[in-house]
Amino acid sequence: MNIAEIKAAVDAGKAVHWANEGYRVHRDGLGQYLITFVQNGSNIGLTDRSGRRLNGAEADFFISKPSQDAAAEQGRDAHVVTWDTRSGAGPG
Repeated sequence: MNIAEIKAAVDAGKAVHWANEGYRVHRDGLGQYLITFVQNGSNIGLTDRSGRRLNGAEADFFISKPSQDAAAEQGRDAHVVTWDTRSGAGPG
């Protein structure tokens, strides 16, 4: 994928990765495109400072396919623990 394709895919909400699914390409709140190692949150820019050269080979960027497991995970209900703060009782 080239720079324009990567940015378009990220902006379209697709899951773009570099090298393997442990590295996710995303856009931050400042509009910067970053590559993040999801296990520890370490970031690097998608490109060098000039914005014209990728920090990685074009062939190493890809869009992951949604899996059935991910679709099933999204359909599950989230469980939220709450307690009545009016009574002064806390959890457990």
